[in-house]
Amino acid sequence: MLRYLVSRLLQGLLVIFCLYTITFFLVRAVPGDPFTDEKAMSEQNIERQKAYWGLDQPLPIQYLRSLKKTFLEFDFGPSMKKEGRLVIDIIGQSFPVSFVLGFGSLGFALLLGIPSGILSALKRNSPADYASMGVALIGICVPSFVIGPVLVILVAAQVAWLNVAGWDSPTDWILPSFTLGFSTAAYIARLTRGGMLDVLNQDYIRTAYAKGVPPLRVILLHALRGGVTPAVAFIGPAFAALISGSFIVETIFFVPGMGQHFLNAATGRDYTLMQGLVMFYGFLIVLANLSADILQAALNPRVRLTD
Repeated sequence: MLRYLVSRLLQGLLVIFCLYTITFFLVRAVPGDPFTDEKAMSEQNIERQKAYWGLDQPLPIQYLRSLKKTFLEFDFGPSMKKEGRLVIDIIGQSFPVSFVLGFGSLGFALLLGIPSGILSALKRNSPADYASMGVALIGICVPSFVIGPVLVILVAAQVAWLNVAGWDSPTDWILPSFTLGFSTAAYIARLTRGGMLDVLNQDYIRTAYAKGVPPLRVILLHALRGGVTPAVAFIGPAFAALISGSFIVETIFFVPGMGQHFLNAATGRDYTLMQGLVMFYGFLIVLANLSADILQAALNPRVRLTD
């Protein structure tokens, strides 16, 4: 177990290093630089800014300096476009909002996806199964940038206590969480259905029924633990994706999370903020995957954490 954890942590560090290197060269491959659109600045001032940030140096020198600062000093530096603000401060201020949004989306996805998947498996090839999987298919196929505006028009505009945009009260969390978590709920429903069908065909389940164990007890105590294992393996990466991939939903509902900063950093070529956010997202995904593996092994003893 310890060997597995150490191995996965080292693999995670390698992934983050590769992610950092790819991001560094990709953002600099985009035409222009952070000061290209600064029409209010004189040419001399722009050149001074480039010298200050080291952008006048050859690319390998920039990479080595940035690498040393990030991995040895754990310092992302200040934002190039948000004057006087450190990247770590921007992440620290916006991450709680994205975390609440991602957590709410995951909660909604679990509450809808797992019961739907169980119902579909128990009512296999029935109208309830077709209806549940049909809704799941819609959730997978329809992107959030379509669901969000539709909810704004059909729901927020009709319900007085739901705001169209903003993040001032808990009621403002409902629509963004639903929009972001709908597709995740669809995947969880399909995975739970498949897992439950597999478990319900096992000999020990048939034996439990043959012994006269009540059906609800068989499902809750014997089938559910193994049936939700595929969904549990999906939850970790899904939670990281809900936090890191929320910039479209945050833009639609004006949620002040990391997604908005990610979008602004990409469009404004804010190199330091972009790299800091990508590194943070990468760390979250590695941590979420590792947590999901451990949880999956805890739920299903047949899963062994070996390398």
